[in-house]
Amino acid sequence: MSDQPVRRYSMSRCHTEEAQPTPKENQMNLWDSTRQTESLGLQERPPKHSNRPENWKKGGRLISIIVASNIILLGCTLISGASLKSLAIHDIEVLIFLCVLMLLSVLWMFFQLCFTSIYPNAVLYKDPKAGPIWMKGGLILFGLFTLALDTLKVGYYVGFSNCLSPVKLIYPLMEAVFVIVQSFFLWISCKHCVQIYHDITRTGLMLVLTTNLALWMTAVTDESSHQTLELEKSLDENNTIGTAEMLRGESSLADGCKCNVICQVFQTGYYYLYPLNIEYNLFAAPMVYIMWKNVGRIMNNGTFHHYHLRISCCKHCSFVGLALGLIMVVAGLVLFTMYEFKKDQAEMKIQALVRFYIFHIVCLSLMSLGAFAGSIIYRFDERVMDNHKNPSRTMDMALLLTATLGQYCISYYSITAMVVIRSKALLNVLTLTYSLLLILQHSVQNIFIIEGLHRRPPEDSHHGQKSSAITSLNNPVELICVRDNFSSHAFTSNPSSSTAVTDEILEAVQDELKGTTNNLKRRKILKEIYLFLLLGNILFWMMPAFGARIRFDNGLEVKFYGFSLWVIITNICLPFGIFYRMHAAASLLELYITA
Repeated sequence: MSDQPVRRYSMSRCHTEEAQPTPKENQMNLWDSTRQTESLGLQERPPKHSNRPENWKKGGRLISIIVASNIILLGCTLISGASLKSLAIHDIEVLIFLCVLMLLSVLWMFFQLCFTSIYPNAVLYKDPKAGPIWMKGGLILFGLFTLALDTLKVGYYVGFSNCLSPVKLIYPLMEAVFVIVQSFFLWISCKHCVQIYHDITRTGLMLVLTTNLALWMTAVTDESSHQTLELEKSLDENNTIGTAEMLRGESSLADGCKCNVICQVFQTGYYYLYPLNIEYNLFAAPMVYIMWKNVGRIMNNGTFHHYHLRISCCKHCSFVGLALGLIMVVAGLVLFTMYEFKKDQAEMKIQALVRFYIFHIVCLSLMSLGAFAGSIIYRFDERVMDNHKNPSRTMDMALLLTATLGQYCISYYSITAMVVIRSKALLNVLTLTYSLLLILQHSVQNIFIIEGLHRRPPEDSHHGQKSSAITSLNNPVELICVRDNFSSHAFTSNPSSSTAVTDEILEAVQDELKGTTNNLKRRKILKEIYLFLLLGNILFWMMPAFGARIRFDNGLEVKFYGFSLWVIITNICLPFGIFYRMHAAASLLELYITA
């Protein structure tokens, strides 16, 4: 029997021919390598459905992209042309185009809902990272504001039903139907990975996506025209006499139509709701895009981690971050209100601008320091990096970096103007400092957010480390292999080596416990930073979204570039800046929840 080899345990990864004694210095390596492998969770698995044909996957996406690009370019042409009086394109044509898009999108969403409910094999997988609860909640919230806006529009246009085209009345009704159907559709289907009829599904999703983008462009154009008409009233008429004739605002009515007091109230109300309507389309479009990316996708349940909002995430209250954030928000809203009242008064305008600039500079400095401190804490963070394929995270990164370009662009235009002017006046210095800090804050915050999105939540990283000592219990073969190896070591090696190994293991456990305590402290600090930056980004979204045009009101860039050119620059760049703040706040909320 002594000549027979040691028994083999099935066809598993443990395939021992003979029990060979392991050197003492390699005894801990076996333990460490096992812990690292288990904690990283990097186990190669053969891809499922490897024989499934995917040759036309990119081609199917290409068809839907071509359809979407043609629709969106036609929409850009109509919307931009209708915003100028010099062109023979009227807003009626734009509204008809949008109504047709919304009608087709509604019909397709009804078809898709029925299709996925009838065929059981239509949706075999769901993406757990797509459509988190906070994004669904934001979609419903902004959808309700959009419905309120459509109600005010209906009330506004009812008074002109005798002298205006019925399309103006049909459009808000059609938009309300589209918002209701789309919100229900995304709430039900945002996680679906559709597995059949890929080309039809991708094309339909691109139709819905382009409809949201067209509605977003329309709302941005209307709000920009309204803001420009309001701003030119407070500037010198000699500099803006040609612009009033070029821009076509929402207030342009047919001959013989007069707006009474009631319709003016409706008009003012829905102009204040435009920013919330814009955010609804920007919430819906990324969710539709993720659905488009997930068409035909085969999920591996072991690859992704399910992150849910739990009561446990609220055990550690972020008091410091919450207090500083609320102080900043309250102070900002008070200064914003005072600024809006005083900017139209010549003797108080400069004082209001100086206060507003100083507040922005202080807040941007604090937010930059917070993001920089968080990036330093990441250097000591032991959480495992999540490098798996994740369309939601890829889209978040792309949106953050793309939206940042708007603020970079307008900031560099402002910096160029201030440097060329070479004035040492207080307002010029504050404008230059504000632009530089804006670039710095966006850059540091993007690094902080993107790096945080690539880290697994602490419970997943700690779970892999803490359970490494007992993972072998789930696999009897590994347990037998380890037991036999260590048994042979105990009988063939020096008995004192067993004591040395035990001491080293105890020291490793103590070091791990100390590291866990330090990780909890770092986690708490990160949650404070997340919450502070979250409230700060919400504040910097609210102020420009509801009318703060500080780069217009100071008059410096307007005098340098001219009103017409500066209108084009700000109307293109500011919507991206507003979108960046909301998307950054959403990403920070996700990081806070999973911290």
